[in-house]
Amino acid sequence: MTTLESKLSTAKKRLNELDFEYFVSRLAKPGEDILESMTADDAHKLHMAVGIAGEAGELLDAIKKGVIYNKPFDEPNIIEELGDLEFYMEGLRQAFGLTREAVIQHNVEKLSIRYEHGYSDTAAQTRADKA
Repeated sequence: MTTLESKLSTAKKRLNELDFEYFVSRLAKPGEDILESMTADDAHKLHMAVGIAGEAGELLDAIKKGVIYNKPFDEPNIIEELGDLEFYMEGLRQAFGLTREAVIQHNVEKLSIRYEHGYSDTAAQTRADKA
């Protein structure tokens, strides 16, 4: 690649970045608009959902260390992260007026349809419960 081609390629990449920056700036909902319409209940639901995501990441990191780095699993930390997940999931269920039992029952019904004859890759891909 010549110097000129390299400079043109760099300029084109920068233009695409600028196009993307503009694209995002036009489509992302402004924070002011979010705050204007957000209720205290919405904020609580968001808090619980963000908590679930954060704790799931911490649990994943604990599992990764055991699987990828061959470190002993840190069971007290795994228990802690699972407990934190339970805390945030219970908070989110309460915010939506749901019980743990109702959520589990729905999940059992869904998976019973999806895996009527037990697990298979085909059943996982077909997802009969979504048909």
